[in-house]
Parts: sequence; structure tokens; C-alpha cells
Amino acid sequence: MIVGILISAAIVISCIFVHYEVLRAISIMIPRVSFPVRVKVLLVVIACFAAHTVEVWLYAVAYMIIQQLGLGALQGKVEGQFADFLYFSATSYSTLGFGDVFPTGAIRIVSGVQGINGLFLIAWSTSFTYFVMDRLWPLHPDRDD
Repeated sequence: MIVGILISAAIVISCIFVHYEVLRAISIMIPRVSFPVRVKVLLVVIACFAAHTVEVWLYAVAYMIIQQLGLGALQGKVEGQFADFLYFSATSYSTLGFGDVFPTGAIRIVSGVQGINGLFLIAWSTSFTYFVMDRLWPLHPDRDD
């Protein structure tokens, strides 16, 4: 259990760092580019999605390493491919959790924390996107007042 908690803490910190840096970079870039408002909003959404993708992959790699170290495993409808870890990570991160693949050992703790972490980071992206939209919406050229 201690190993799962330590791994969880390391990944949570890594994901917060990734998310912060992506949002910081896009917030610096958006005012500097002379793209239409629609494109700026699209870039924000793509940046957020890219951050989430990296974070899902971080957890998937951690699950694979945990299994290789014999500290836990994925059970259920698994094919023994990296795609199993990626699929499980995406369903855990989004809190969807189909239940066709389930964790054992240290992966149980990490996947529980991943759900909380994913929920927080998705909310962060949502609030950031709202903040950007609040600033950009009045700049829309075809806006009716």
C-alpha cells in the first residue's frame, strides 16, 4: 500500500506540473498570436486535451511499470498489450470505469487516486477554458449586441 501511495503522489505532482505548464504556455501564446478568435479558442481546447493525453499516458506507463515489478496487475479483458494500460488509464482518469478491466495490488491505489486527479484536472481545464472564453468572446467580430 505504501508503494501505491508513493507512486500516486509522484504521478499527481507530475500531472499538476504538466497541466500548469501547458496552461501557462497557452495563456502566454494566445494574446500574442493574431489568429481569429475561433482559432484561439480551438488552440486552448487542443492544448487542454494534449495535457490530459500526456497525463493519461503517464499513468499508463506507471501501471505498466508496476505490473513489470510484480506489485500489481490488470485483470479482466486484457490482451497483454500497452493498449490495455492506456485504456484502463483513460477510463480511470475520466472516472468512466467500465469495469471490464480491473486492478490488483498497488494499481488499485494508484487508479483510485487517478480518478480524483483526473476529475480535478478536467475541472481545471474547464475553468481555464471559461476564463479564456470570457476574455475572448467580446472580441468576436460577428458578435451581435
